[in-house]
Amino acid sequence: MSKADIYEAKTETLIIPILERMNFELVDVEYVKEGGIFYLRAYIDKEGGITVNDCEAVAREMNEILDAEDYIADSYVFEVSSPGLGRPLKKEKDFIRNMGKEVEIRTYRAIDKCKEFYGDLAAYDKDSVTITDADGTQMVFARADIALIRQAVHF
Repeated sequence: MSKADIYEAKTETLIIPILERMNFELVDVEYVKEGGIFYLRAYIDKEGGITVNDCEAVAREMNEILDAEDYIADSYVFEVSSPGLGRPLKKEKDFIRNMGKEVEIRTYRAIDKCKEFYGDLAAYDKDSVTITDADGTQMVFARADIALIRQAVHF
């Protein structure tokens, strides 16, 4: 388990009780280095969407816990954010919520000269994801081949 995995798991354990009390959902936690600065980010959501005030309330409470626990050796910035429209499907509940909805799948390598696919989420398991395209054709993707899967957003 990497340092980032350990920090993310510990953060998730500490933030979940706060979010449950506020009726928010934890979408993801990430510990990343960007431009020489470490960031610990918690992505949260709720029915109807997250506001800046929601993020601020969670951050205020979580900052106190992070200061008390002091489990991250590096200097870092803690952020709480909405997952936004491009929210990736990562957890079981994400897949359940998006069954039958249009998703976008990007693959690591080209399949039939294409790396981007759209279709309605038809099925999934720990090894694969199945979508049905606009023509009614089902396509099955190995999870190991998927770089990104998220709900499709059209502007």
